[in-house]
Amino acid sequence: MIEISNVTKKYRMGKETVEALRGINLKIDNGEFLAILGPSGSGKSTLMHIIGGLDKPTSGTISVEGKDISKLKDKEMSKYRNSTIGFVFQAFNLENTQTALENVMMPLIFSGASKKERKIKALKALELVGLTDLSKHKPTEMSGGQRQRVSIARALVNDPAIIFADEPTGNLDSKTGSKIMNVFKELNEKGYTIIMVTHNEKEALRANRIVRIQDGEIAQDSSSDSQVREG
Repeated sequence: MIEISNVTKKYRMGKETVEALRGINLKIDNGEFLAILGPSGSGKSTLMHIIGGLDKPTSGTISVEGKDISKLKDKEMSKYRNSTIGFVFQAFNLENTQTALENVMMPLIFSGASKKERKIKALKALELVGLTDLSKHKPTEMSGGQRQRVSIARALVNDPAIIFADEPTGNLDSKTGSKIMNVFKELNEKGYTIIMVTHNEKEALRANRIVRIQDGEIAQDSSSDSQVREG
């Protein structure tokens, strides 16, 4: 499904050039639950943002379902983000003035679906994460775990091929975080491809595959159980 070839990413910070990614090569199959593990500043979030179409590489290619997304125009990239992927963020990124149902419906506005269709799909997504009974509640009336479930439902509402989770339990206590990880496991078992970025070793072990990132390079990939470089 995803093939990343010789991807680099460089940033200018004042007079210095920072290499966030240094020649990343990675293949991710349909239906995988992949954890990208690494400390702060390792390049793991940069890699996820590039695969997710939120950023573009300095060089290299990112092929998703046979299409090089690094060459997409802005309009095509927006369509890719809206139809192919769903994002779950550490900070939930919900609108506090909107109900859970309205938050989940938001991505569908850009897909051209009718209001009735948006509601049906949003309720189905909330059902998948066990929150149908809280559909009329606002985020301020919910616990952190419930808000993250709403965020996951919003990521699911367009039936994406890939779900990206960026430190999805970072704002939650360990017990609640474990429950959220159970939701991701259940979604993966239903066939969703999950790509999770984390610095939490314990949560990374819940995935089926772990890719360790260090200093912008892949240090280890559990799928081959091989050390790529000393770290």
